[in-house]
Parts: sequence; structure tokens; C-alpha cells
Amino acid sequence: MKTVMTIAHRGAIAVVTINNPPVNALSNAVRAALLSAVETLDADDKVKAVVLACAGRTFIAGADVREFSLPPREPLLPDVVAAIEDAKKPWVAAIHGSALGGGFEIALGCRFRIADAKASVGLPEVTLGLIPGASGTVRTPRLAGVETAVKLAVSGRPMKAKPALEAGLIDAIADGDLVEEAVAFAEQAMETSLPPKTRERPVAAPAEDFWAAAEKDARKPGYRAPLDVLASIRFAVENPFDAAMEHERKIFLELRASKEAAALRHVFFAERAASRPESLKGIEPLAVSAVGVIGGGTMGAGIAVAALTAGFSVTLIERDEEAVARGIRTIDGILAGSVKRGKLTEAGRVELMASLGGTTEYRALGDCDLVIEAVFEEISVKRAVFEKLGQVCRADAVLATNTSYLDPRLIAEGLANPARFIGLHFFSPAHVMKLLEIVPVPETSETVLATGFALAKRLGKIPVRAGICEGFIGNRILKRYRAAAEELVEQGVAIADIDAAMRGYGFRMGPFEAQDLGGLDIAFLQREGARAAGEAVPETLGDILVRAGRKGQKSGGGWYDYETGNRMPIVSDTVHALLKGRIAGSSRLSLEAIADRLVKAMAEESRAILAEGIAEKPADIDLVEIHGYGFPRHKGGPMFASDG
Repeated sequence: MKTVMTIAHRGAIAVVTINNPPVNALSNAVRAALLSAVETLDADDKVKAVVLACAGRTFIAGADVREFSLPPREPLLPDVVAAIEDAKKPWVAAIHGSALGGGFEIALGCRFRIADAKASVGLPEVTLGLIPGASGTVRTPRLAGVETAVKLAVSGRPMKAKPALEAGLIDAIADGDLVEEAVAFAEQAMETSLPPKTRERPVAAPAEDFWAAAEKDARKPGYRAPLDVLASIRFAVENPFDAAMEHERKIFLELRASKEAAALRHVFFAERAASRPESLKGIEPLAVSAVGVIGGGTMGAGIAVAALTAGFSVTLIERDEEAVARGIRTIDGILAGSVKRGKLTEAGRVELMASLGGTTEYRALGDCDLVIEAVFEEISVKRAVFEKLGQVCRADAVLATNTSYLDPRLIAEGLANPARFIGLHFFSPAHVMKLLEIVPVPETSETVLATGFALAKRLGKIPVRAGICEGFIGNRILKRYRAAAEELVEQGVAIADIDAAMRGYGFRMGPFEAQDLGGLDIAFLQREGARAAGEAVPETLGDILVRAGRKGQKSGGGWYDYETGNRMPIVSDTVHALLKGRIAGSSRLSLEAIADRLVKAMAEESRAILAEGIAEKPADIDLVEIHGYGFPRHKGGPMFASDG
């Protein structure tokens, strides 16, 4: 049996070290070992205090995800935390890395907490549709006050050591060796009167307006957990400790069994697996440090910013000097926006811009390890780019296309060494959107494919491998979704009702609002291109609107009308007049029925994509829809939602 804990002695101080790689998760074995350590050390008269530390790269980073879907097993975490707090010998948590969720709740049970300067603490349970289940909402307000407890647990965002010290969540920050300083801290603490246990500390109840404001901030359509976290903190403040613990545990177990939590767990596991597919296990990616980007428009500039902020040097290629200058201004403007929002310092912006070069000369790409083409979505334009790249780039340089719809095999036709070619479909704005569809051609080597996944990880993207078909995974489903929405319009369902239904389901925008924002002409031109190539593409309702000059917000009208300077959609009599020949009567479907029909259409297309091998597994499709198309995370994606 694996030993998950060791106990060493530094004079009168016992050092308990958890060793449960990779993140010292609170498995049943760890919980049992902690409980046993309390009993053993309480019985040892030579021990005056205990330091709890962890081996490896982090303190306890939370629950064991392998136990998420299993029934709770004793010892339960609340009992372990209580045993540590009630131990005869005071415990000191020595925190490095992250103390998250149950890990921070263990630290809350300790009499003291000391952390290294880079450590962070947090209660991220809300991101999995849960509330803390082992005193996070009960002990935190008693330790650091209600405002800090709400900030930590309702947002789910961790707090770094320095602000955690200022908030009262930890007692000290170590400058040198963490365990040595924790032992010294424990020795010194034994010479003074100990502070009250966390459970014994008083907590002041804030005024009613505090709760009203906090509830407004916590409210997130479709999500129950944030409001339940807040309610649990309030109950803990207004009731005795034991009652608060019982209440917290009850709500935790209710949420643990909820559809929301199941969906969020599904997404959590899918995201964890995305960057390291089993099919590429053991295959080393190529080293990439210098990146070339062809095209300085919206997409190319976004890709360049994503690469710069990930630490790559970037060479931007455009067709003329004016376009080069415009592309560089766009990139600088995006970085300046990050400075304005506090995401980047001015010095950081200057440093990143120093890593950017721009030119019209393709030969400047000779030293690039990776070149990404992001030019106009026209096959002849893209093929001309790769003809030039084949002449100037190193033979081992990875060459990638950012096409959204075109067949990458046709783009790469005639390219020398096609094993180095791959599709990397970024989503706009590329420096913000997390999805990256990775589309290999038959000749793409496994090393180049692994390089694509490694690139995604470094860029902070969620990578999904996609096979070759029109629109790959995401845009193919989007096409079906929009077609199903238009079918509802033809059956007499109001455009505004369809959008309202999808907002009610959890999307930020309905399908028609989203088209108006992005521009109806984009998909129209793609359909026109297919028609010009001889494909039989039926006329859509969107085609009728574009031919009438209605391209969306940018033209003052699309599916809706828009007033100058106002993006609020206005139901349009003009649209009704243009489409009335295609609308059969009037239909009054409920919003729930509308959403159900559209999600089912997405799921049907998803199953076809899976059956054709375009996607490798259902979870990949769900990730594409969540991170690329706004499918509500708490619904788990179309495949998960349809299976539920």
C-alpha cells in the first residue's frame, strides 16, 4: 500500500508531510491518515505542536477528483477538519503552491497558517456547481470576516499570499524554507497564549444592504451554486457553529447530486484531458520560440497577440507597408487595452511590442519555427501564401492554416514535406477565445500534431482535434443550429422569441442576435462561394436579408433594426415583410420547447459528426460548443445535455 503520509520530529514539533502526487488530493487514504496522525500525536507527550506540510509542488489542492462521482466514504472531510481543530496539540499549516477547496478547509482547521510568498488559497467549489462542504462557508467568516468569505467563496477565485495575509486568512508569509519557518513559528507560538480556535471566534453580521448587494453580484442566470454559497455564509453568520455546519453539509450534498454539478464536473474532466490526448502519449512536440503570422487583420492580429503574451517572438507579414503598419497598430491597440484594464503593465506592453516585427518580405520567416496563415478565406489566396512559405521557410518549420471552412488538404496541395502542415482554427478574437480546433491532414506527422497541442497549452487554449469536413466540428454544428432556428421562423415562431428562449437556456445571445453582431454577410459569402463552385445550396432566410442590404448591426439592420449608436435590437417590420412569403402562419411554442428543439438539433448534428469520426469523443464536441460558441457551461454541452 502506498504511504501517503510521513511523520518526522523537530524537537517538540512534529512535522506531518502528505505525499499523494500529483496534487496531494484529499483521497480517502489521505483523510484516514490525517485522522490517525491526530490520534497518534495527541498521545505523544513529547510533541507540543504539529506542522502540516506537503511534498511535491503544492499543498493540498482539493478533493480527489476520482471520488467525485462516488458515495462519500468515512472518514468524512468535516470530521477530519474538526479533529485537527480539536487536537490537544495545535496544528500549523505550512502552505506552498495552492491550498484549495478541501485543502484550504484543512488549513482552516489548523490553529495557524503560514505560507510561502507564491502560495494561494481559495474555495473554488462554486466552479463545479458546489458549495464548500467541510466548513469553508462557516469557518472563513469567523476567521477573516464576512466580506472576505463572500469574496473568496462566491467568486471561486483564489487569493495570493500577500492579500490573504492582509485579509486574515493566513498568519504569516515565509521568506526562506517554509517548513523550517513553520517549525520556528510553532515553537514561538507555544511560548504565548494561543488564539481561539476558528470555530470559537465571534463574527459580526453585516447590515441587510450588504446581503442585498452581494446577492445581486452572485446572481448568475442558470447557476444555483453562487447563491447557495452566499446563503450558507449568511446562515453561518446568523446561527451557532454546529447548526451552520449541518446546514452547509446538507446543501453541499444536495448540490453534489444536482444536474448543474454533474455538467460542470463533465466539463472539468474534459478540459483536464484536452491538452494531453491519449493518442499522442509519449510523442514529443517540436520546440517553438519564433512564430510567423501571415495577415494582420482581426484574426491575424489576435493570433499575434496571443503568441506574444505567451512568450513567443512574432513576425507579421502583410501585402504592403501600409497594411503592415495597420496590423502593428492593431496589435499595439489590443495590448494597450490590456494595460487599461489592468491585465498588463505599460512596461510589459513595451516589452511585448519589442518582440514583434512586421514586414512585407516573406524571407523574414526563415528562422521561424511555426508560421500561421490567417489571410482571406479564399482558396487561391491561401494556396499562394503556402507556395511562398514552401520557398522561404525551413524544411522543419511547422506550417499552419487558420481556415474556418476550406479543406486544408486543398490548401496544402503541392506543398513540399506536407507532414509539417496542419490546420489551426482559432476563434475570433483569437487573443480572447479559448478554443483551438486542431485539424491534421492525412500527411500531418504525429510530432507536428503534438506540437499543435503543445502550442495550445502554452497559449492557454482548449485544443480539440477535428477531422476534415465543411466547418469542421464547431461551424458545422453552428450551421445546423442556425438552419433549425430559421425552420422555426418559417413555421411562424417569432424571431425575438427564439432569441429569448436561447438566452433563457443560458446562451448570452440568441442565434439571430449573434448573427447581427457578427454580420450576416460572412456566412452568406461562404454559401455564395459554394454555389459558385457548383454546389446546390438552398436559399436561406439570411440570404434574403443580405440581398436586401441587411448585414446586421454594421449596416443598421439584420434580423432586427438598430438605431444609430444603439445596439439594442428592435423587432423589424421590414424583416417580416421580406420573409412573409416563407413564413407559414403563426406558432406559439413555449420558450422551453424552442430551446429544447434547437439543442436537440445541435445534438443530432453532433452525433453525426461523432459517427463520421470528425470528432474523437462526445466531450470534445461539448468543449467546442462551450468554448467556441457560448453553449452554457452549466449545461455541459449539447452531447451531455442530450444524454441527460
